[in-house]
Amino acid sequence: MSTTAKSPRPLVDQQLIELFALLRGADSVELKLTLPEASQRSAANALGLDPLDAQIRQVFFFDTPDLALDRAGVVVRGRRTQGRPDDTVVKLRPVDPDKVERSLRQSPEFGIEVDAMPGGYVCSGSLKGLLETPQVKEVAMGQRRLRKMLSKAQRALYEEHAPDGIDHDDLAVLGPVNVLKLKRPGKRLGGRKAVAELWLYPDGTRILELSTKCAPSEALEVGMQARAALSEVGIDISGAQQTKTRTALRFFSKELQAG
Repeated sequence: MSTTAKSPRPLVDQQLIELFALLRGADSVELKLTLPEASQRSAANALGLDPLDAQIRQVFFFDTPDLALDRAGVVVRGRRTQGRPDDTVVKLRPVDPDKVERSLRQSPEFGIEVDAMPGGYVCSGSLKGLLETPQVKEVAMGQRRLRKMLSKAQRALYEEHAPDGIDHDDLAVLGPVNVLKLKRPGKRLGGRKAVAELWLYPDGTRILELSTKCAPSEALEVGMQARAALSEVGIDISGAQQTKTRTALRFFSKELQAG
């Protein structure tokens, strides 16, 4: 499977300057680490991960077969979660916090987050929605229009940033990816609660991601604590990193174009 994986490397001075500028305008930071398949089992044992504790999710993305939205920095996602309501998001990535409109910035459904992993980072703005009734499966099966699933604010954000001529209902379904999520792994990362997600792709490929969230002002300290905690249990953080969303988009795009 094609991914954007690359080996971690130290951030250069200019990147650090840009990162700290983004942190000042962000609401939160999510520190992430993905593990290669060969080390996932040993990492799960080291962290005390129990699959029977996992919450089951299904993730669907919506884009054109050639990923026109992805190239424009727009992500549209619907998600089904065991025991919880369906949810949606329209995400802009990357985003400059200083250039986000004030009205959008003040919306309680909108948040700016910096995702940081070894060797890189990205700042995104997400406008989230929680559905009162299950709708994601109906949209995925073509029984409901995508625009009906999105909120008015999400539709407006999409229309402002999506490429011209691509309507909500022109988008194809890319998915699902089945996900196992553990909110409370057996061991914490540097004393903080962590999340483990195992993304299961249709071809048998797996991505195991470990993450923890913190306030922007805590990012450096928490990152150092998490790194030390992972090293203590024998988890190598020097491996190539993968992005869950980009891997999913490329997999299903290839499948759609081949069909």
